Amino acid sequence: MQRPFKQDFTNTTPASFIKRLMAMVYDCLLIVALWMVIAAISVALNDGEAISLETSPTFAVALFNSALFCATFLFFGFFWTRNGQTLGMLAWRLRVQSLTGDRITWTQALLRFMLAIPSVGFFGIGFLWMLLTDERLSLHDRWSGSCMVQLPKPEKAKKEQKEKPAKGKKAGK
Repeated sequence: MQRPFKQDFTNTTPASFIKRLMAMVYDCLLIVALWMVIAAISVALNDGEAISLETSPTFAVALFNSALFCATFLFFGFFWTRNGQTLGMLAWRLRVQSLTGDRITWTQALLRFMLAIPSVGFFGIGFLWMLLTDERLSLHDRWSGSCMVQLPKPEKAKKEQKEKPAKGKKAGK
């Protein structure tokens, strides 16, 4: 099912490599903050003890790591499927969309998220791939049927506001 965006931009261009990296830095800061909240909750639930391989049961460590992984996916999945933009992408005017220009589905978000892990993990080869193609699609873009675009700058207020008469004065006098 295709879900169009509320705002339709006709003059989008593929996102540049540098802007993608900068949005990733912003989002990483948010993810670290989210992880800290999850860690604080897990410490509170573990009688004030940190969860570690040495002192905690294996299932507690697995549950903690699963919580971090799922929370990270839900962060990206929510923003990508809702408006196509995480907070870092919003700051750099980037948007993830399907190749047809619609919002991505949860399936595409899951594919994109899971495939971005090896894209970053193997020395960033999945991101560097975009520098070699004319389409500027990273490997996880290509495999998930999505693309990242640069949105145009918002138009500035027109001169109409300058032409409005001041308070107390009538127009035409």
